[in-house]
Amino acid sequence: MSLEIRKDGYGQPYIQWKQGDREKRAWVQERTGETDWAGTRRYLNVAPCYKGNPSGTGPDYPIYNDLSNEQILMAFFHSVNAITGCEGLES
Repeated sequence: MSLEIRKDGYGQPYIQWKQGDREKRAWVQERTGETDWAGTRRYLNVAPCYKGNPSGTGPDYPIYNDLSNEQILMAFFHSVNAITGCEGLES
């Protein structure tokens, strides 16, 4: 399956898909200063969606490697769906 990597209103790359009847969004966020709590500058964020937009605060994972934002998003999507056994569908 091929997912489209989009940009949100902040210019951050994201993917959005369905697992069952729920929408999910994952995006890579760049941070500086106090919000960069792990000192990595990049974080993978994941949240459920409501009416097409992220809803609430989801976990953030510091990124410690040099993979591109696109590679991070695709690796996350494929690994989560492989682990859960749920075929994610682009929303």
